[in-house]
Amino acid sequence: MNDTTNHTLKLFNSLTRELEPFTPVHEGEARVYTCGPTVYNYQHIGNMRAYIFADLLGRTLSATGLKLTHIINITDVGHLTSDADVGDDKMEKAAASSGKSAWDIAKYYTDAYWWDIERLNIRQPAKWSIATDHVEEMIDFAKGIADKHCYELESGLYFDTSTVPDYGRLAGTQSDDVEGRIETVEGKRHPQDFAIWRKTPAGETRQMEWDSPWGKGAPGWHLECSQMSMKYLGETFDIHTGGIDHREIHHPNEIAQNQAHNCSEHSGANIWMHNNFLIDRAGKMSKSSGDFLRLQVLIDKGIHPLAYRLMCLQAHYRSELEFTWDNLVAALTRLKRMIIGVENLKTRLEKTDASAANDREHPKVTELRDQLWAAMADDLNSAKAIPLLEELLGLKKINAHQRFELLKEMDAIFGLQLETLTRENLRVKPEQVAISEEEIERQLDLRQQAKAEKDFAAADAIRDELTAQGVELMDGDPLRWEWSISI
Repeated sequence: MNDTTNHTLKLFNSLTRELEPFTPVHEGEARVYTCGPTVYNYQHIGNMRAYIFADLLGRTLSATGLKLTHIINITDVGHLTSDADVGDDKMEKAAASSGKSAWDIAKYYTDAYWWDIERLNIRQPAKWSIATDHVEEMIDFAKGIADKHCYELESGLYFDTSTVPDYGRLAGTQSDDVEGRIETVEGKRHPQDFAIWRKTPAGETRQMEWDSPWGKGAPGWHLECSQMSMKYLGETFDIHTGGIDHREIHHPNEIAQNQAHNCSEHSGANIWMHNNFLIDRAGKMSKSSGDFLRLQVLIDKGIHPLAYRLMCLQAHYRSELEFTWDNLVAALTRLKRMIIGVENLKTRLEKTDASAANDREHPKVTELRDQLWAAMADDLNSAKAIPLLEELLGLKKINAHQRFELLKEMDAIFGLQLETLTRENLRVKPEQVAISEEEIERQLDLRQQAKAEKDFAAADAIRDELTAQGVELMDGDPLRWEWSISI
């Protein structure tokens, strides 16, 4: 266990709007629930920021020595086309427009999401909780709260938000007239009331529907997270995470259901945490645009996915982060410099007696570890912690083994794969570049031969031709070349 005793981990609780010391409900274990994706389409990079944040949280908790039990759900039913509980089910709509079954769409986009998770080096949770695997349990959950907290309308079973205390506290409002909150349905008692079971309309058949006491239909989006979080983590658990957009409707509705189920004013999770938005001024962050930014688009441009992870870590998770291609390329350049520093450190390791690792730790290494934990204990301030890693790599006169051990501790939190990542790994071929890597190597061999023969005109011509095809040469560098990224 790392020495974090001088720094109590404090996390910002959206429910109280305060930094609070983290004390696990279960000794030695941290239980975390993260709202996962709705798998009707690819996830855009703004969606993925939420999972990078949740991974940073989980890695930090693990680094303190706690056992991490992390649950992420997969929403494959129940989420409507508006987060404000309006419109058609996203899965049913995607099925209707594509001609594929909702089940096939869910599988395809779940696999695509998991692939993005892997490429961003996001650790696997203790369990991926699939909504459609839990529908019968959701029905039981709804039955348990229906008599005291719900009422039935023609369209489904609705939760009466007046039956629980402080509804909307998480969002910071209890107003009835918040624009766009919940759909208008005839017969609803209060504007904030929401459906926890939606009946299939008369004369229609859904691809995803189940029998229930309130008729054939499907669960509401909010119901699934209450049921699954408490099933796997208990009625009271440590932390619930999600994007800041969930803070206004989805999570207040979860809390209301949790209070009803537990017959308590408690919200279910002790701490509710929300990452802020990724802002794209070009307007391509939303999946509704049809031309949105997803991780594969970055890769097709020649950007390694861990450059995007670093870009997210460079900002505090509660801060808005603006996406620009210049910012992303700058993050890639910063990652390359880190990798060069790690490669140099590894070279020094090979030349240093391993027994030196047992020497008394250098005060500067101790200081950097303390600063690392001071930053991470301050509500996961990765923006302040990342420069400490670069400072560590620059300490060339200090014991290489001690520096490498601290590097591993740091990267166990940052998740940048610095121990194994190479500059060759970062050399991602842009999709639009036609020339093969084998042809590049052949041309470089010819250029080297031309330079040896002092035919500098021929050598320059080869360079110019490669540059025109997106290949940037690096004379004097053993790597020899990389892709020139023009966005």
